[in-house]
Amino acid sequence: MASIETSKLLLAAAAACEDKKAEDIRILALDPAESGLADYFLITNGTNERQNVAIADEIELRLKREFGIYANSVEGRRQAEWILLDYADFIVHIFSPEKRAFYGLERLRKSATSLSVADLNAELKSRIAASRAKPAKKKVAAKKAAPSKKTPPAKKAATKTPAKKAAKKTPAKRAAQKKK
Repeated sequence: MASIETSKLLLAAAAACEDKKAEDIRILALDPAESGLADYFLITNGTNERQNVAIADEIELRLKREFGIYANSVEGRRQAEWILLDYADFIVHIFSPEKRAFYGLERLRKSATSLSVADLNAELKSRIAASRAKPAKKKVAAKKAAPSKKTPPAKKAATKTPAKKAAKKTPAKRAAQKKK
């Protein structure tokens, strides 16, 4: 199960693919026992090399602008038949239709679970709601358990007043003694 931040990054990358009219967007949740590379693969294809570069540029721009995240490595941009963007927790593969059919990453990763963008979005929303609900309960319990150590405002005012009067009398008495 990915962290909330990884899920957000993955959804933003998928949205960037959709905005640039990428085809057949798939998210594969990789089996941790088989893959030490990453937790997810985002696999998509464009119709030509120019579109593949545009998809890669949009993903990089969006993740940099919204999250301040840069790809650890970018491969294949020059030929643009298979562009790979490595974000550590997930790897984006942007193929030409021919190269995608030839390499068939979906076939190679049979143990991977295919997720839709809607599934990932629903999972993210439920996890965010669960994380927000837990701290709220702890704060309420902490407020009830801890007694207030503050003194009431009336007592504070009463303690300050005699000190102020004493401070005012002292210089006046000194001045009167000096005159004598």
